[in-house]
Amino acid sequence: MEGRSEVLQSRCDKLPSPTLPRTRLQVWFIRVCSSILLWTCLVQLVAVGELWHPHLLTGLSNHLTRITHFSLHVEEAVPSPPPLLPARKYISNGYLKVSCNGGLNQMRAAICDMVAVARLLNLTLVVPQLDKTSFWADPSDFGDIFDVRHFIDSLRDEVHIVKRLPKRLNRKSGYQPLMMPPVSWSSEKYYMQQILPLFSKYKVIHFNKTDARLTNNGLSLDLQKLRCRVNYQGLKFTPRIEALGNKLVRILQGKGSFVALHLRYEMDMLAFSGCTHGCTVEEAEELKRMRYAYPWWREKEIVSEERRSQGLCPLTPEEAALVLQALGFEKDTQIYIASGEIYGSERRLAALRDKFPIIDGLHFQVKKEMLLDPEQFQNHSSQMAALDFMVSIASSIFIPTYDGNMAKLVEGHRRYLGFRKTILPDRRRLVELLDLHHNGTLSWNEFSVAVRLVHEKRMGQPRRRRVIVDKPKEEDYFYANPQECLCDRTNCDDLLGPGNSSAIH
Repeated sequence: MEGRSEVLQSRCDKLPSPTLPRTRLQVWFIRVCSSILLWTCLVQLVAVGELWHPHLLTGLSNHLTRITHFSLHVEEAVPSPPPLLPARKYISNGYLKVSCNGGLNQMRAAICDMVAVARLLNLTLVVPQLDKTSFWADPSDFGDIFDVRHFIDSLRDEVHIVKRLPKRLNRKSGYQPLMMPPVSWSSEKYYMQQILPLFSKYKVIHFNKTDARLTNNGLSLDLQKLRCRVNYQGLKFTPRIEALGNKLVRILQGKGSFVALHLRYEMDMLAFSGCTHGCTVEEAEELKRMRYAYPWWREKEIVSEERRSQGLCPLTPEEAALVLQALGFEKDTQIYIASGEIYGSERRLAALRDKFPIIDGLHFQVKKEMLLDPEQFQNHSSQMAALDFMVSIASSIFIPTYDGNMAKLVEGHRRYLGFRKTILPDRRRLVELLDLHHNGTLSWNEFSVAVRLVHEKRMGQPRRRRVIVDKPKEEDYFYANPQECLCDRTNCDDLLGPGNSSAIH
């Protein structure tokens, strides 16, 4: 019996164990699950850490990013994004929430100002909210126009920016932030002495108006340069808008040089400015009714001809055509009209089309509306304005017929890109010359010579920003001439000219 037992035991020992593969499979499965669980915990830890203590886990986050990039083995053909700048380490004094007001370019300047304010006060900035209640009623969010990720990442070495407030500080949790508009044209002193102390009581302050809330002059050089950095590097349009804008530019440039004419002659512009020169009696009444329909617009009774004689009205399409001719533009000049719907439509554009048939590249079938999905862009005036902005920046020559926010920001952007030619009409002088030409006092040759002489030094050349003490609305706008950002040195006399100061005391 013992012999048979030993033989049986020997045979059993030679048989492969049926539990061994099963055990290895279980171990392998446990290891995989543990790895997945560990990575999930680490990712969640980093996310929570960035939300509550932005700089506590910066090193860990960067380390995880490097490991992830290594493990993904991204193909060399795909360009890798530029490395992130190291995040600035500071103890945040609180959260700054802002609601921008106005059109796209007014909001763009405001965003730049608010980043500078957040940097000055060591605050955490919440991605700005765009105006959805103004005349244009554009429902676009920040992320519909600007690249949010790029905005946050490109400025991380200056300001910590978050997409939203922590749950404990949002309205759904019952937290009530202090809501207020900062004083217009304010200095660093105002924000340091009047706004910063409020954060000792409120963890969140909500600025519900942001237009022109930072002074043009008298700020530190670092803050001025930060405003430029946000404007020219931090605020990048979404890939969809960038692609459409670049397509428009390529088509226009493919046919040669072109002029971007910012023809500011839309219904809202005329109604609120009270400028009705060239309009019919019925149109003037319609514009007046529209002005009265908006209670927030204080100035109701406006004498159009008085404003026009003071240079406070936009050039009409007919006036713009004569000025372009007087400046020497030929009939075959390719003109891109950067604007919304012209009031009076084709009737008001007839004179301009007669003198310059290639408007919007129509001879080449180039018009921004042809590249857009009507349903996608309907009632999205800010997204349309973004396309006009891109084309205006890229144009051979830019000519605004009114010095509104877009005209000023494009002017400054073109200066920043190497003082690209920008003709700035002197509307007050032009109105005088136009009237003298119309009544026969000036011949065409005399009119043309006079127009050119008036604009010899209004071509976007380097010059110092005009400063008017205690009158910020009347002095040169920072974003139209960001002189602090146009050279690398503190003293820019070599670029701007030693005798070119424009200070008025």
